[in-house]
Formats: sequence, C-alpha cells, structure tokens
Amino acid sequence: MASTFRKVWRRLRHGEPVVVVSGLPRSGTSMAMKMLAAGGLEAVADGVRTADEDNPKGYFEDERVKSLGESQDKRWLRRSRGRVVKVISYLLKDLPPENNYRVIFLRRDLQEVLASQSKMLERRSEESGASDEQMIEIYESHLWRVDYLFRHAAHLERLDVRYADVVADPRREAERINAFLGGRLEVEKMVEAVDPQLYRNRAARDEGPAA
Repeated sequence: MASTFRKVWRRLRHGEPVVVVSGLPRSGTSMAMKMLAAGGLEAVADGVRTADEDNPKGYFEDERVKSLGESQDKRWLRRSRGRVVKVISYLLKDLPPENNYRVIFLRRDLQEVLASQSKMLERRSEESGASDEQMIEIYESHLWRVDYLFRHAAHLERLDVRYADVVADPRREAERINAFLGGRLEVEKMVEAVDPQLYRNRAARDEGPAA
C-alpha cells in the first residue's frame, strides 16, 4: 500500500513520465523504439547515428544519453516527459529522480545477445576483450544489479518485454506495452513496425541484429 501511495504521490508531483526503452546492447531496443514511434509516441532522437547493416531500420538514439553519468545538466529529460528515449541498461542508474519513468525493458537470450554483439564487432574489426563465458557472467551480474535498481528506485516503473515474444506475437506484446503506457497508442501500427526478418541470431532452441 505504501508503495502504491508513493507512486501516486510521485505522479502528482512530477507529472507525465518519461517513457524509456532500455536493455542490454543488441536486445531489441531499436525495434521497440520503432514500434512506439509508429504507435504515435514522439521519440527523442537526434539522428546522429544512422541506419546501417547492424540496424537497417535505424537506432533511434540521442547522443546526450551517453553523457548521463557525467553531465550535470539533465534538464533535457524533464522536457522529454510524454516522449520516449532509448537508454542503455548500464545508464539507468544515472536517470535523475526528479522525473518519473515508465521503462520498457527488453529481455533477450544472452547467447543471442552475445552472437549479435560479436557479429557487429567483427564487421567493425573490433574485439570485446573477453571470452564468451566471461561476457555471459558480466551480463548476468549486470542484469542482477538492474533488477535491484528497479526494486528500490521509486522513480522507475518497469515492464519486461522479451524480444522473442515480440517477434512471435507482436500484437500481444504491443497490447501489453500500450496498456502499460496508458492505452493511448495505435496498436495496429506498432504491430506493422515489427520485422521478423531482422531476427537473425537465434538461440539453439530456434527462436539479429537487434539493438
């Protein structure tokens, strides 16, 4: 009851939430951003990072997000209330608590994340600097910390969305997202924004690049 009261109080005090799409790199966040933009939610994106082979539909990013951990001026997030911004999971802890955030958190099989990340690095002639086993451990440890943050941060509300579920049944997941955000989006257009052909790095169970 106390938690519910605190959320209601925060909504009254801080107004409309900033919608955030988050997750590990290569977990489907750009797909989710595309769905929300198609559904009628304005995306906070500067177009600096353009579409490429890894994300042919675009990244929907804003360069200011990269500086959340160091920047003292985060007023632009206040101006982003009612809009959607993509924030990598590693930077969720740096979101200023003077706003409320509705976070759509993308979950993807970690082997798929690793495979997609490895292919992207290979195309760029870069290396991760860690073995696959080490990277999985890093991912798992980080996700545990993210879960802890969500349990204890009053300014963050989360909806977990699994990448494979979106591809398998985009309408069901679009309806879940729409309900979480208050039922104001155009679900049909969100469904149309999902391109299953971009799901190219599947786990052994036979479930791309995705970001």
